[in-house]
Amino acid sequence: MWLRRGAPATTPEPSPEAEPHSALLLNEVHRRYSDGGATVTALAGVSLRVPRGSFLAVMGPSGSGKSTLLNCASGLDTVSSGSVRIGGTDTSALKEPRRTLFRRDRVGFVFQSYNLVPTLTAEDNITLPLRLAGRHPDRAWLRGLVERVGITDRLRHRPSELSGGQQQRVALVRALATHPEIVFADEPTGALDAQGARRILRLLADVVRDLGQTVVMVTHDPDAAAHAHTTASMTDGRIVDVHPAAATRRFTAVGGE
Repeated sequence: MWLRRGAPATTPEPSPEAEPHSALLLNEVHRRYSDGGATVTALAGVSLRVPRGSFLAVMGPSGSGKSTLLNCASGLDTVSSGSVRIGGTDTSALKEPRRTLFRRDRVGFVFQSYNLVPTLTAEDNITLPLRLAGRHPDRAWLRGLVERVGITDRLRHRPSELSGGQQQRVALVRALATHPEIVFADEPTGALDAQGARRILRLLADVVRDLGQTVVMVTHDPDAAAHAHTTASMTDGRIVDVHPAAATRRFTAVGGE
């Protein structure tokens, strides 16, 4: 059984400076980079609010900016202008290595390629971020997660001894091990078969519903996006449409110039 967290509140449109019910706030975010002497605009003034305890799927064709959005929102990449807030922290104002430490302590990641350390057991992969931070694992929390995703009997195995679906479940527990403010999932089912993909998507939906976790997932798969509360569609570096999955809209997105 999950150790339940409180459900998020739904509030009117917030100010970007202070929004206690938001896990993620982007305000007029631009990302530009040089390519062979030309300037490419990957994000063109994206503003976005993701409430705590919600599940957002970001979709769009190749080159639409969805991966850049995830990278800038999570602090893996810097923004050219605008601001990004995770919880109460303006991460776009942080310099390295403070942004790296913030990601380690407050953000969870699930990648298509799992990103497990091949020489470590599943258990050691799960606790690695905590050990790097000098923190003691919350054993009850981890035990509940491991039991829920069904890998209790695989903790002593290395990644090469696990199926793709089992590796992704290890990666999901690792992402949740630090009680993160938000989990970013980048094509988390892209390397899995249909059965493994469905299980991971159900688990992501479960952690949102039962733990009050916030999840932002980038995907090209409409079936995967259907597990989220809301889908945001991107084109040319802008959010051009949103599709709430329930009558109550749990997230607001505005594309800017």
